[in-house]
Amino acid sequence: MGPEDLEKILRVLPQDDIRPEILVGLDTPDDAGVFMLDDDMALVHSLDFFTPIVDDPYLFGQIAAANALSDIYAMGGIPLSAMNIACFPCSLGMDMLARILEGGFSKIREAGAVLLGGHTLDDDEPKYGLAVTGRVHPERIMTSLGACPGDLLALTKPLGTGILATALKGGFLSEAEMTQAIEGMSRLNYAASRAALQAGANGCTDVTGFGLAGHLLDMLPDHGLGCEIRASRLPLYENTREMAGMGMIPAGAYKNRDFLVEKVDVAGEVGELERDLLYDPQTSGGLLVALSPHELEVFEQQMGGENGWTLIGRFFENPSPLIRVIP
Repeated sequence: MGPEDLEKILRVLPQDDIRPEILVGLDTPDDAGVFMLDDDMALVHSLDFFTPIVDDPYLFGQIAAANALSDIYAMGGIPLSAMNIACFPCSLGMDMLARILEGGFSKIREAGAVLLGGHTLDDDEPKYGLAVTGRVHPERIMTSLGACPGDLLALTKPLGTGILATALKGGFLSEAEMTQAIEGMSRLNYAASRAALQAGANGCTDVTGFGLAGHLLDMLPDHGLGCEIRASRLPLYENTREMAGMGMIPAGAYKNRDFLVEKVDVAGEVGELERDLLYDPQTSGGLLVALSPHELEVFEQQMGGENGWTLIGRFFENPSPLIRVIP
């Protein structure tokens, strides 16, 4: 579902629940909800599922699970438990569904969480994901809002999964040619989350269906802050440039662009690929982390051998939310 449709739907939900235990709820554009149990413990709740992005059922299960677990990491939490959500055409055979669930379980176990159960439904198209519960200290929650003028913006995984998945579905690319992207989508955001926490990140979110621009906009409050992105620093998965040049731009990218165009100012010298990458819907993308320049060294040290992350921008004072893109 596109961001414009989702925004319209969410408007009808009540926003007046003021229970003090709700630390993060419907009133902010965050990745998960947070409910406080006591002064030292809060629960982080999220849910995500989608249709296959690759053909191999085991890899699909891994990617879908990593994507769902990412919301917990984006909030600074540690996953505790998960519940499977599976919609599946029984006509495809239970062996395929078993492989999807095995792939998901491998990532749940890697995250140190436990699988408690789930729900399945006979459907026309496969869909899989998780409802995840995690834990976080109430004073160590990372939220999307909180960046300050002068903060640096780090992105911890390359971009291009929407473009590559479109090419795969169209037969212009094989899974073997997507190896780097598949490994990236399957990689948990645990290390990036811990690095952001250790560096005292001022804001954090993950990049998924609304693309880089959509999720970056969630980091900008209604007034007082903008972010400048340097297009030449946007990291790409292998074959993204070639596939984009062949027109493999997913429909979701155009929906994202139409919704965000008034909030994004792109310099004329920025190339067409970089423009498309701003809106390309990502699956199990990296974290966007707002860092004080003084904490950059700590973040670099904590990231260690994690590949694919880079600094892509800087926050600045602005009367209204604005993403400025320069070459």
